[in-house]
Amino acid sequence: MAKHVVAAVAEIPPGGRKLVTIRGREIGVFNLDGAFHALVNRCPHQGAALCTGAIVSRLEAPLPGEYRLGRPGTMIRCPWHCWEFDIRTGQSWCEPEEVKARTYDVAVEPGEALARGPFKAETVSVSVEQDYVVLTL
Repeated sequence: MAKHVVAAVAEIPPGGRKLVTIRGREIGVFNLDGAFHALVNRCPHQGAALCTGAIVSRLEAPLPGEYRLGRPGTMIRCPWHCWEFDIRTGQSWCEPEEVKARTYDVAVEPGEALARGPFKAETVSVSVEQDYVVLTL
């Protein structure tokens, strides 16, 4: 799998997010207290732009009628139907057995290590036929 540099650490402050597009996929990158996580920007329920929703705390209810807010800023709420997902795992809290948002691996790497490479250029085959240029993907 190819690595893609999407931001400097300082560009996404704790509690912040950045939307990026990689190979046609919109992905939200989140900073949860210095730990970075990434989710596809598509709610698995009905396709809303999930990563544009509100970042909220998890509602916990140990007993009926008793509740508290836990894990501040670790859940994302879909802007269409308010389904909530754990930013760290993609797990749905509405249908945890069946619904999960796609997650991606994220790592923080020093710029010095990135500058050394190895770099691998993505290539696309090009051929010329008469008066047309045809790209092969």
